Amino acid sequence: MKIEDAQREVRTVFLGGFVGQLVSGGLWLASAALGTWSTPRHAILTLCLGGVLILPLTFLILRAMGRPVMLGRENPLGQLARQVAFTLPLNLPVVAGATLYKLEWFFPAFMIVLGSHYLPFAFLYGMWQFQILGGALAAAGLLLGLYAPHAFSLGGWVTGGALVLFAFVGRAISSRA
Repeated sequence: MKIEDAQREVRTVFLGGFVGQLVSGGLWLASAALGTWSTPRHAILTLCLGGVLILPLTFLILRAMGRPVMLGRENPLGQLARQVAFTLPLNLPVVAGATLYKLEWFFPAFMIVLGSHYLPFAFLYGMWQFQILGGALAAAGLLLGLYAPHAFSLGGWVTGGALVLFAFVGRAISSRA
């Protein structure tokens, strides 16, 4: 199987990341809302524990839409997808360390980790737009951590909005192909 064909299958099966981005964006927005109107603890627990549900919810929604949820066995990118999935949880100790140092760095640190997690999606999906998303999230996380250190939930709102917006960008790109 050629790389272009494998990437096309990833885009087709996962709708350019549409469902996963919506689920993730909704989780970030819920976490930001809790950070704004409840407590930072609730926001942190929601994002960290809820993150475990992103992939199962994505598969559930895709199945409910009558779509496949797995790549074909001959697709060499299936293994890359599994490896990329583990980059985020393996970097959560970095987010924890930043948060323990300064509570307000939770969302900015998570944004940087999430941004780096999205960079390999550019190759996986064959969509350079994931480089823009990943770079923008990482840069925004850095800037928020440096210049808005007292705005606890701002990074959650920014990330949630960006993920929901990008869900529709990815869907449009995959629909054209």
